[in-house]
Amino acid sequence: MTAESVENRTAIRHRETMTRLPELASAVIRRNIGDELQKLKSAPSWQRESGRSSETIVKYAEFRIVLVRMKHGSYMDHHRTEGPFSVHVILGRLRLHLPENRTEDLGAGELLTLERGLEYDVEALEECAFLLTLAWPEAMAAEGL
Repeated sequence: MTAESVENRTAIRHRETMTRLPELASAVIRRNIGDELQKLKSAPSWQRESGRSSETIVKYAEFRIVLVRMKHGSYMDHHRTEGPFSVHVILGRLRLHLPENRTEDLGAGELLTLERGLEYDVEALEECAFLLTLAWPEAMAAEGL
């Protein structure tokens, strides 16, 4: 069996096991980020005290993309991922708080990648939105890929 057929079989199995929103694991996904940002701003979570709203826009077993929108001054604390991840700012400015008192300020258009297992906090320096892309290499290993 070729590697490609194993990957296809794994993707099909993953889509079949998803009980909610299987389109998030389709073989081809196309989203309009501008439209998604508008939906986030009108979501009930945007009105809550947390001052943020998010939506998973891609969800494969080994890979996720989450769109996050935050109000100025809001904060997400104590996040950690099992795999490497990236933060791509598409609106506004934010600050990532990293281990050893390190901070990274990012503006629209900037991308930051981080190694697996790092704990981080996100602070909105102004209203902002970003794509959080997460990898789960363990999921691929569990599938034998």
